Amino acid sequence: MFSGTQFSIYPMTSDFVPAIMRAIGALDTYTDIRRQTDDLSTLLVGPPDRVVQAMRDAFVAVAKGGPHVVLSATLSRGCPGESDDPICSAPALPAPGPGEDAAAVATARFAPGPAAGVPVSAQISLYPLGTEAHMVRIGGCIDFLKAVGVYAGSKHFCSKLTGDAADVFAAIERAWLDFAPMHAHVVLTVTVSANSPSLAR
Repeated sequence: MFSGTQFSIYPMTSDFVPAIMRAIGALDTYTDIRRQTDDLSTLLVGPPDRVVQAMRDAFVAVAKGGPHVVLSATLSRGCPGESDDPICSAPALPAPGPGEDAAAVATARFAPGPAAGVPVSAQISLYPLGTEAHMVRIGGCIDFLKAVGVYAGSKHFCSKLTGDAADVFAAIERAWLDFAPMHAHVVLTVTVSANSPSLAR
């Protein structure tokens, strides 16, 4: 399998270079992930659960006590246009089988860990490509998001999430992994915002 993300972080401050460098520095501990940064984005390739956790840590490094910041990301796994890469292998749990309740399985696997102390808003769109009954899979994902308490409502083309960054990114991880077979091509688009001045109005 091939799994990874392209993400960009936008700190709303004139002092944005040190903020972006904090995000990149937060990735240094993830030695099991391949990464590449250019003037547009950072690519992370590796075990899918670790990719999401690394992206979370990069975002929190900027958002914690900092300015309004936005992360924009596209996550993809199982793309048929990419060769399998051993670095992406992980003890990722298989998607629920026929007859299993995917939302219940994802809820049982939801493990956000310690709170990050960073309230965030996010919107996500799930695309389980080339799978049957894709709307049923997306509906199950929404049921899961509601069950773990991060679902804040539907918007055109996406679902809005709110909560601590640890909870929201853990929900993103499960949404990406648990609602299509592990061999399927799944894309998840994500926007996350913290410290928005709009929330103070």
